[in-house]
Amino acid sequence: MSDVLTDEQRASWTQRGFFRIGGFAPPETCEAMLSRVTRVVRDPDLATALGVKVVPESNKAGIEVANPEDGVSKIFKLHRDSVFADFAHSTAVVDAVSELIAPDIDVFLSQFIFKTAGAWGQPWHQDSFYFPFEPARPVVGVWLAVTEATLVNGCLRVLPGSHNEPVHTHVPDRRPGANYGYFEIVDHDMAASESVLMDPGDLLVFDSHLMHCSTDNESAGIRAAMVYHYAAAGTVDHTEEYFPTVNDWVPARRGGRPTVPHAA
Repeated sequence: MSDVLTDEQRASWTQRGFFRIGGFAPPETCEAMLSRVTRVVRDPDLATALGVKVVPESNKAGIEVANPEDGVSKIFKLHRDSVFADFAHSTAVVDAVSELIAPDIDVFLSQFIFKTAGAWGQPWHQDSFYFPFEPARPVVGVWLAVTEATLVNGCLRVLPGSHNEPVHTHVPDRRPGANYGYFEIVDHDMAASESVLMDPGDLLVFDSHLMHCSTDNESAGIRAAMVYHYAAAGTVDHTEEYFPTVNDWVPARRGGRPTVPHAA
């Protein structure tokens, strides 16, 4: 296999724990994802048939919304649906991720994040807190900006170099009305963090130990993103022993090639 990552990307991965690829996906991909996930939210029968998990935006509970998706925070387990599977299994994605993990990898988690107007951000955390795996690392996340991510609408903030930290103690999000499953790190100085501004189609590739958060959406629009997580084939997942899982392990690359996605 020829290397697909640049020297600059590898250096950023090693030193900072992440790198950003501008213009990774065409507008048509982002539009198709947003259209598909909106349809899933508006059609409970389709959501049931796909086996997805729809999580409401807790801080907007009781507020009347114009459309069902306006009250949704995240949708999990989308990566068997064709629109999302095609991206998850694409050569450009799996070849890059496999360089960081192993030749054979699985995609085990997917989530579409709506973050509609007024939605709160997710506090500082490390994704590996949620992943009690053997081996524990490497685990790689890919965060696709479906819409623009700005300082106003709730972009990500990351702490460069924090991927070298162990998984810190996480406590439940202390805000009344916070989303289910939100935990936060309270024992680390985040002063050196930086915002990650992204255009639609940009991709952020990050280590599962990287400390990151998102800010509140103070705009009148949506800040949508599609996120996938990958680990080495054969990883043992102990998630069910700790909390209900939304993981769904699907082979993504075998023998140097992307696997054929399981279309739903």
